[in-house]
Amino acid sequence: QVQLLESGGGLVQLGGSLRSSCAASERTFRTSAMGWFRPAPGKEREFVAAMRWSEGSTQYENALKGRFTISRDKTKNTLYLQIKSPEPEDTAVYYCAARRGSRPIVSVLFTEAGYDYWGQGTQVTVSS
Repeated sequence: QVQLLESGGGLVQLGGSLRSSCAASERTFRTSAMGWFRPAPGKEREFVAAMRWSEGSTQYENALKGRFTISRDKTKNTLYLQIKSPEPEDTAVYYCAARRGSRPIVSVLFTEAGYDYWGQGTQVTVSS
């Protein structure tokens, strides 16, 4: 069973910056994509950002583009999410997700159903 362990959440001030991490438990984990989601009204989670693992191409929720940066360290099987100049509405639990198998089409990356494994989440709180 693959496990995803998020870390690095916490308190961040308006105008500050915070980076969260998501480490996959298996070295040989066949990852085709990884992403970040957070809860949203009316749905369980909303898409934040994602990355196709092999080539590193990225996708972002349009409204969040520019303030959120997704990156990875393939040698560590670790995904990162950096938030710059956060806003109060960015306060949330951020969930990491991973997809196995073949290279996904872009549209799949935006949906919860496109992922096979989920972490427990890391809390990010934006303070003024």
